[in-house]
Amino acid sequence: MRRTTRGRAGIKEWAGLAVLALPTVLLGLDVTVLHLALPSLAVDLRPSSTQELWIVDAYGFLIAGFLITMGTLGDRIGRRRLLMIGGIAFVLASLMAAYSTSAEMLIAARAALGIAGATLMPSTLALISNMFANARQRALAIGLWATFFALGMAAGPLVGGVLLEYFWWGAAFLPAVPMVGIMLVAAPVLLPEYRAPQSGRFDFLSVALSLTAILPVIYGIKQFAKDGLQPGVVAALVAGLVFVVAFVRRQRILASPLLDVTLFRNRAFSVALGMMLVGLVGVGGTMFLVTQYLQLVADLSPMTAGLLYGPPALMMMLSSIVAPLVARHIRPGYVVAGVLVISVGGYALLALVGSTGGVALVVAGFSLVYLGLGAIAALGTDLVVGAAPPEKAGSASAMSETVQELGLAAGIAFLGSLATAVYRLRVDGQAASLPPDVAEAFGDSLSGAASVASQLPDALLEQARESFTAGVNVVGAVGAAGILVLAVLTAVNLRHIGTIGAHESANVEEGHYEEPIGGLAK
Repeated sequence: MRRTTRGRAGIKEWAGLAVLALPTVLLGLDVTVLHLALPSLAVDLRPSSTQELWIVDAYGFLIAGFLITMGTLGDRIGRRRLLMIGGIAFVLASLMAAYSTSAEMLIAARAALGIAGATLMPSTLALISNMFANARQRALAIGLWATFFALGMAAGPLVGGVLLEYFWWGAAFLPAVPMVGIMLVAAPVLLPEYRAPQSGRFDFLSVALSLTAILPVIYGIKQFAKDGLQPGVVAALVAGLVFVVAFVRRQRILASPLLDVTLFRNRAFSVALGMMLVGLVGVGGTMFLVTQYLQLVADLSPMTAGLLYGPPALMMMLSSIVAPLVARHIRPGYVVAGVLVISVGGYALLALVGSTGGVALVVAGFSLVYLGLGAIAALGTDLVVGAAPPEKAGSASAMSETVQELGLAAGIAFLGSLATAVYRLRVDGQAASLPPDVAEAFGDSLSGAASVASQLPDALLEQARESFTAGVNVVGAVGAAGILVLAVLTAVNLRHIGTIGAHESANVEEGHYEEPIGGLAK
């Protein structure tokens, strides 16, 4: 299958990309800004421990659950229209969160933010595929898109810290108002509208099946990270997989499916999704452990720990911009594989870090891990979005985002559980002389030990830090081995994908302009 391009993008399209940067930065900001506000809102709203978890998790659950639905909805009602509707909904939900008077109200607001956020991500990516038909320009635009998201994540702790310094906790949700306001004014002028021709009937049963497939899997993975392999976790995962099968079977018989499962027949599409899934598992687990190391082992404040995320974010930005440029001359599979090999060094550094004086080593290692993330996010997303025909770009974008959400959640669950197992093995029997509740907290996790630090001898608290660091070391070693294997598999399975834009360049010289799916020569 082939599609013709509309030529190179001009000033209007690049200005439109700047407009799309606003919701992208906002979504990245929303990932990290809440963590600093949690202590303050806990004082005002007094949530229970379960409610506090839902305040954090409701956003991620709902955004993951609705990505496929919203991606396809944008293809059918118009991608710019859905972006603007979602932006308005995001502002309203942000205001509801900012002025919440109870934990229940804040949980509802965070859930609404997740649903609204699910409209923004696939809409921005799908519009990029409309605006940048030239393969080289599209790859660079998606690299910049990944950079915007990284910038938002990196700025979250800093923005949150400044707002909390001068205002109340709800101010952390208010940056959405001016950012979406600017987008709503500029979008009709600078962004094109696209609606898939012959989009067909919207199947609400498929929507229900997609939610019952994704939400139990996400829930099971997250609960596995907290409670281990409990019956409820197994039940959630099994239920989710059953509904995944039912969802796929229904998509195969529909004339206008919610998700076109035939996209998986495209090798680049399937391999890129697998690459992103496995790569994000490593990133998610590492991010989870590094955050705890900086605050609980190195004893840094949340603000300082947040600022130390700056170098990794810069490395991701560098990789997400440079990788598409290099892929114009070297096959994308080899570019990703090469950057992943470099990131193996980051995991190796984490395998060597100690419980004292290890901050520089942790930041350096995490920076190299994020270097790999930049290449995966930029080139992997370009392969996925570019592999889909124009009328399915929203659905493909949503699939890319869903896989990344699953990867991050799985990384926190599985690699976090591995680190916890190492911790518990090392501290087993060390706190027998302590009161039962203190011993239980100490033996559970480093955060548990930190919660009863005033009742622990200094030697035991140091033992807890050393045991947690040993878990980080094991995860680093496992991550290094896993990412090295991923690098080899990526190089082998994507070796048939040519350099970005090579086919276009040849056709331009011959006087015609046409590209294969994804704009990548074979």
